[in-house]
Amino acid sequence: MSFDLSWMAWTWPTASFFLVIALLLIGMSVWEYVSPGGNPRVGLLHFETTRGDRLFISLLGSAFIHLAWLGLVGFSLWWALALSVVYAILVFRYV
Repeated sequence: MSFDLSWMAWTWPTASFFLVIALLLIGMSVWEYVSPGGNPRVGLLHFETTRGDRLFISLLGSAFIHLAWLGLVGFSLWWALALSVVYAILVFRYV
């Protein structure tokens, strides 16, 4: 089974990136359906955030981590991915 992604000059990592974001959004939607309300709380930012807010903050921060990694370090992005996962866990735990 081969998909031709050349119509948009996509690479497999790019397609995987957008697939993961789509799966995160679907997962968050299912989570919200099963357990409505999102348990808003006040964390380190000193204002109320929900699960969706924390997902957005995690994705935005991860994008900046990857851009900084590319600009400052410039080699394998696997370390940036690992750092982004740790960052997302910390955001969901403390923000």
